[in-house]
Amino acid sequence: MRRTITGFSNPTVKFLRSLREKKHRRREGKFLAEGLRLLTDARECGLLPEILVMASGRPSHPLLNELEASVNAAGGDIIEMDEEILAKVTGKENPQAVAGVFAEFDTSLARLNRAAAPIWLVAQALRDPGNLGTMLRTGDAVGAGGLILIDDCADPFSVEAVRASMGAIFTQHLAIARWDEFLPWLRSGPGQLVAASLRDPTDYRAAAYQAPCFLLVGNESQGLPAAYEAECDLRVTIPMRGRADSLNAAVAGAVLAYEALAKLDS
Repeated sequence: MRRTITGFSNPTVKFLRSLREKKHRRREGKFLAEGLRLLTDARECGLLPEILVMASGRPSHPLLNELEASVNAAGGDIIEMDEEILAKVTGKENPQAVAGVFAEFDTSLARLNRAAAPIWLVAQALRDPGNLGTMLRTGDAVGAGGLILIDDCADPFSVEAVRASMGAIFTQHLAIARWDEFLPWLRSGPGQLVAASLRDPTDYRAAAYQAPCFLLVGNESQGLPAAYEAECDLRVTIPMRGRADSLNAAVAGAVLAYEALAKLDS
């Protein structure tokens, strides 16, 4: 059954707005996803929002009707509110007509099956949520096993990162770990660690990639620490033909992912 919220001071509105802040997401173990496409992707992956929020007076849509029926059948909370209130919840002046609250996923390394895919994306100290979301989206595009976030990265459950992922937050496995946790886990089984690097690198097109291949990119401005690069099985570089000395971290990850996939598929 739906319920309607008409006031900004409603406790549920305050709760939903609080999920835009990391400390509240961590406390509640919940995150906010906005847009019918994202919520439909989640449903197709077997995930339903605990709370479904819809703008009052929205046009009828078959996918939204199916989503509402599924949430209702699962005992979720379905809420209608004015678009102006929904804009306060999402932090956007022109919000999507639907948003959902999901439980955060288990992000431990132990739940990953490295044999599930030939390539995996790994990002160290990635600070921009847009880059993080783009890397998730890239992983989905290339059929990667998922994204492993190392050290102090942006929050993958932030509204900005979830939005940038275009639904890949639900299709990709996600793990969060410190370097001293990740490296022993990686070395406990098969896996080639390949770094995007300028230190004694091989041209990325001439590199010998091996599955499962873990493609590691570093911080947007500082790159990877030298000690991390020294632990890698292979260091590769993408030639720059213009004045730029490097690519955006997410773009570099995408270029390497497609090249590694092509080599592994050949």
